[in-house]
This record gives sequence, C-alpha cells and structure tokens, in this order.
Amino acid sequence: MRPTVLLFDIDGTLVTTGGAGRRSMALAFERLHQRRDACDSFSMSGMTDRAIVRKGLSTIGVPVSEDAINALIDAYIAHLGEEVPKVDEREYRLHPGMREAVLEARSRTGFAVGLGTGNVRAGARVKLERVRIHDQFAFGGFGCDFEDRVALIRHGAQAGAAQLGHPLEACRVVIIGDTPKDVAAAKGIGAETIGVGTGNFTPQALRDAGAEWAFADFSVPEAMEALLVGR
Repeated sequence: MRPTVLLFDIDGTLVTTGGAGRRSMALAFERLHQRRDACDSFSMSGMTDRAIVRKGLSTIGVPVSEDAINALIDAYIAHLGEEVPKVDEREYRLHPGMREAVLEARSRTGFAVGLGTGNVRAGARVKLERVRIHDQFAFGGFGCDFEDRVALIRHGAQAGAAQLGHPLEACRVVIIGDTPKDVAAAKGIGAETIGVGTGNFTPQALRDAGAEWAFADFSVPEAMEALLVGR
C-alpha cells in the first residue's frame, strides 16, 4: 500500500450548512458596500472564498484590491460565526458516512487525512466545529493559502506527504469532493477523485467530469473501499 493523502472538501462534501455561508457572504457585502446581491448572479459551488469575493466586488463595480478582499473576508468570518449557530440541526448536518470514513482512515497506518477546501482556514473551523469534526484534520489546503484551487490542493497534498515523511511523488493522493471543480483540481496535480452527490451535482455528472469514482454518499460500502484501497 502506497502512503496515502486524503483531502476532503467541506461544503456539499463533508457538510451541508443550511445556507449559512451564502447568507454570511451577502451580509458582509451589505455591511461594507450596501449591496446584499453581489453574489446572486453566480454559483459559488467549488469556488474559493477569495475568488467569490473577487467576483462579487467586480459584479457590483467596486475596485478589486487585496485590501478590499481582505476586508470582505474578515466581515464574512464575523457573520459566519453568528449565522452557523442559528441554523436548525435538520438543515446543518454532516453527510452520511463521512465521520466513519474520516475516523477509519485516521486509524490506519500510512494515511494522512486533511482538508482541501476553498474555505479560508477560519471559515473551515467555524463550519466543522458545529458538527464536531474539525479536530480530525491536522492539515490542509485552504482558500487563504491560494485563490487558485489547483494550487491550494497541491499545497494540502504536500502538507500531507510531509506528515507521512514521504515525497509527494511517492504518495497516492485522493480528493473527495462534490463539484467538477474538485475533479479538475485533482486532475491538475495528478490525484484521484472520489465524487459525492451530496452537493449540487449528481454522481454521473462527476464521473462525466473525470472522477474515478462517484457515489450518492459515503454510506455506500464501495465508497469506503475506493477511499482506502483505490484502484
């Protein structure tokens, strides 16, 4: 068995947040630019937080700068901390089989389990602490590391390989995600992808995008086999 790095996406893959992220972003734009509709015209699925902010600023005609992006991210995190606890438990949930998959992989020698997400690190913490799983991820690639998803996935994979004490080239890397952007990022670093149909895309759409495997969710026994054994 090759040393294995697993990188889990958050929104739509590990958890559903009942719209807390989108509401928090809208509130941040309203607070700083009096425009709650900045992100209404595009899908956030698979985008990094910084890319979302950049596009939102451009959409409403605000000059895009690092300072403007950073201010929006700070406001977003503040609102996220307020919005996440408000969501009803029926709408805020960890997806089926995910806790079991993470814990099983962590229990095995030769596996490093991290995050590969467009969320900035602080946002990831807020979202995952609600479902008591944040402390299971010791490393990751985040939207605050790189705005480009391929770059942040590579960053997370390198961190996982370092934890295992192997060069990245010697490791099997698996990206677990729910969007074609996750699949594309995995392809960008030569990683495998396990798609889950718990977001806005069906398993078939993820297979069509190039995912090696795609399942309705991780309660499907074959999903755990793909995660731990692979090809």
